[in-house]
Amino acid sequence: MNEGGASYAAAGVSIEAGERAVELMKASVARTVRPEVIGGLGGFAGLFRLDLGRWKQPVLAASTDGAGTKTAIAQALGRHDTIGLDLVAMVVDDLVVCGAEPLLVQDYVAVGHLEPEVVAEVVSGIAEGCRRSGATLLGGETAEHPGLMKPGDYDVAATAVGVVEADEILGPDRVRAGDAVVAMAASGLHCNGYSLVRHLLAVSGVDLGEPFGAGTLGEALLTPTRIYALDCLAAAAALPVRTFAHVTGGGLAGNLGRVVPDGLAAEVDRATWTPGAIYRWVAATGGIAQAEMERTFNQGVGMLAIVDAAAADDLVALLGGRGVPSWVAGTVRPDDGPERARCVAAHPVG
Repeated sequence: MNEGGASYAAAGVSIEAGERAVELMKASVARTVRPEVIGGLGGFAGLFRLDLGRWKQPVLAASTDGAGTKTAIAQALGRHDTIGLDLVAMVVDDLVVCGAEPLLVQDYVAVGHLEPEVVAEVVSGIAEGCRRSGATLLGGETAEHPGLMKPGDYDVAATAVGVVEADEILGPDRVRAGDAVVAMAASGLHCNGYSLVRHLLAVSGVDLGEPFGAGTLGEALLTPTRIYALDCLAAAAALPVRTFAHVTGGGLAGNLGRVVPDGLAAEVDRATWTPGAIYRWVAATGGIAQAEMERTFNQGVGMLAIVDAAAADDLVALLGGRGVPSWVAGTVRPDDGPERARCVAAHPVG
């Protein structure tokens, strides 16, 4: 034992590294500050003044999630500046489903050994995600877990809080027979199915550096999740949108079914688009059945909107003008069956 007894540093935790990490991330966090923020980084709690003059009956919405095992791809490639975009996308795009505007995000980064530069890279991505969604990064926590996590390993999680007027909450109660379903293109696999992807990499022996498209397979797998929050809010403000469905774990039909009420079913025509090359690679590498692909991956659609059919084309035009490729993909019909959503005319996965 060292002279003077045991120490936190000897146990594997560096307070100095933690302080340096905070210093390195300050500039990124500062770029996300909204006018409602009180104080700065470093307090025990983040303070956010809700503007009660803006909302008559404000309802707070909250969402917590992580980036899943996609972090392992980031660590394998030594690229840490995009995983934060994935993390923010997971939480803010859940909020916007009910029409809530993202206000703030708080993050949690757990590491095996604290490398300030790596943590600062991760947080820079989180801050950029907050900027893209209009939220402020209102603090968080970085924790060093020696002995529980290996050096070089990290995991991330976040909670987002948003607000929506009580009489403007979107949801299944607004959905009507005859409504249209508009699909918004995904940027890639987003954050779901990576445990399966990593299994395929392990059993196939395929290297992340293998050429794929205009880059490498690793780059394609690390493509950050598209953040739809501000685009969805703009759509809901301008057009009769009933609700949204964020396509994450469970696939397109599984998530769309969550926002369709009893007595109705949403049918999405899979002939209206073709999943990109990364989905074909996954299916071919693993010999994965169509049904498994459909319930594990987003299949090229990251967000869905249910909208009054008369406004469907306007919604597609609005989203396209904001840089979000979209199309009318289906409709809502009367249906008393157990399925709330289904995909029809499915394409082969290979």
